[in-house]
Amino acid sequence: MTAPGVALVGGHGYASRHLDHLRSAERSGRARLLGVADPRPPEGDAGGVPWFDSLDALLDAGVEPDVVVVSTPPHTHAALALRAIAAGADVYVEKPPVASWAQYVELERAARDAGRAVQVGFQSLGAEALGIIDDSLRAGEIGDVLAVGVVGTWSRTVGYYDRSPWAGRRVLDGVDVVDGVVTNPLAHAVVTALRLAGARRADDVLHVDADLYHAHAIDADDTSVVRVRTASGVAVTLGLTLCAQEQTAPVVRVRGTRGTIELSYTTDELTIDGTGGRRTLTTGRAHLLDDLLDHRLQKHRATGTELLSPLADSGAFMRVLEAVRVADPPRQIPAEAVTWTGAGRDRRPVVHDVEAILARAVTAQATLAELGVPWARRLPASDVLDVGGVPVAELRDGSDVAATLSPRPYLHPVTTLDGVVVTDHLPADHAWHLGAGVAIQDVDGTNLWGGRTFTAEDREYVWRPDHGRVRVDRHAREAGVVDQELTWCDPTGDPLLTEHRRWEATPSPDGWWLDLRTELRSATGAPVSLGGPGSNGRAGGGYGGFFWRIAPCSDVRVRTADAHGEPAVHGTASSWLAWTAEFAAGPATLVFVAPHDDDADPWFVRSAGYPGVGLALAWDRRTTAPVDRPLRRRVRVLVADGVLDDEHVARLAGDALERDLAPAPLAARPA
Repeated sequence: MTAPGVALVGGHGYASRHLDHLRSAERSGRARLLGVADPRPPEGDAGGVPWFDSLDALLDAGVEPDVVVVSTPPHTHAALALRAIAAGADVYVEKPPVASWAQYVELERAARDAGRAVQVGFQSLGAEALGIIDDSLRAGEIGDVLAVGVVGTWSRTVGYYDRSPWAGRRVLDGVDVVDGVVTNPLAHAVVTALRLAGARRADDVLHVDADLYHAHAIDADDTSVVRVRTASGVAVTLGLTLCAQEQTAPVVRVRGTRGTIELSYTTDELTIDGTGGRRTLTTGRAHLLDDLLDHRLQKHRATGTELLSPLADSGAFMRVLEAVRVADPPRQIPAEAVTWTGAGRDRRPVVHDVEAILARAVTAQATLAELGVPWARRLPASDVLDVGGVPVAELRDGSDVAATLSPRPYLHPVTTLDGVVVTDHLPADHAWHLGAGVAIQDVDGTNLWGGRTFTAEDREYVWRPDHGRVRVDRHAREAGVVDQELTWCDPTGDPLLTEHRRWEATPSPDGWWLDLRTELRSATGAPVSLGGPGSNGRAGGGYGGFFWRIAPCSDVRVRTADAHGEPAVHGTASSWLAWTAEFAAGPATLVFVAPHDDDADPWFVRSAGYPGVGLALAWDRRTTAPVDRPLRRRVRVLVADGVLDDEHVARLAGDALERDLAPAPLAARPA
């Protein structure tokens, strides 16, 4: 059989690699290089290869290629691929295959109607590692897949964008280009992550959130987070930048209930850490142009083979590209968040802490806006508590929180009157810690805390498909009081508890008081058992109930009336607990006050591993939300600027207790 004739569209830049490969394939007899189409003449001797200034000129000259390789700017791909198909050729088109969803649909239809094969140049899809990963997942080596994530930290200079008019453009002369970090430089990261989440075709993608930014003076994005909800239920989160301090190899991480898989697709290094232990290997990969040539041979021999990267399998990627294309224009990262290095065309921006920020976003499956990154878009809060017209706390409904973090309403950020932020949410160490709120790990077997679950049977933390969510059924406010009716649901959405929760902010000479009152009732018609790691056998791990994840801080002093320091305070019952520390914007003191009696909830305190304070509803034994009456809890928190000494704190706590902090029934709800 005569070797297929190949025409190359594009002869410079990345296309020169294809030219070298085709010359090698011609020497080995696998292909015949019929000509190159590029308006720029060859650099030096073309080696006897006919050179045309366009694909039309090549075809008009009577060249009849079996395969056309399109390696040109992204916004030219669609027209060139369609022209090649019309000429009766199979097509190899570089990534991204086209620049819009409409172009993708047109190209796919044309290829199908003409019976032509289209291979897309996502070289990472030729990796042997993908088959090894498939086998590992089928064998259950890392358990059930929970999420797939990529942190891609690359660097690009201004010269990278000066090289051509289309570089870094969303649109050029009215034509879609979409040349951003997500869709071009790190497109392999996107398609590989989707592939490992089981998302290949367009129908495999249900929804895409694209949060786009740039530090370069370009139209497109160079620093972005994209979150994809797939039909398989596996979330894909991509944190990508071209503004890193140092360029590193992107790693696609598959997180399962019993282990992880990590693939560096640029080096083909694979690590599987699961039930069979940990193993690392370096695999090979097939060249996708060779794969297309082999496909043609098999086709002509009537046996048929599947392409490694067929156009149809770019459907999921194109859903992402389209979401980026139609998203709001990327937001400029402010100058104070960027340091420029180098000179001339080698100048490049470095976004401060971008590596840590993107890693946190991928871990939390959250956009940069949802994380509250200072230079990101600001999302509207469900409500805002204020004191004397000064906003001091934003209330979030939690609906955008990942399912494995047990979505629920919470306060964040909470600030002092001078603006010191004293809460944290979605932190890298415990992404399920959400500001200030109420969470319980074991509600009749449903995890409404987030993260891994500690059970009496396993005697360790394990990932389980047991995460529920707390939905907001009613939200009202009146004169600084926010009143909510909530439903705590199991993983299927069935109600377990109903809750009446009230937040109130009031002024104080020392700052302001936050008052939280909550009533939990069974929604099942039977008593609902409430527990957590402590009641399930983990000594000292009795968290669950009210919890306040404190913002990063130093010089921490934590104390009660009778004890000082985390080891002495943790697990004790006291009417108040004070936390003084140095926060990012200055010193602040938090004074937590709760009724103290024989059945008082002990304090749960962490200051060494991470900063947090809670009241343990089920410290070492389970609690019940009965049918005939609500389970009531109340806590007040003084949020103060500066350092308050112990005598002052004791006096403030005593005054608060005298105002009757007993968890009495909530008053009539505001309209």
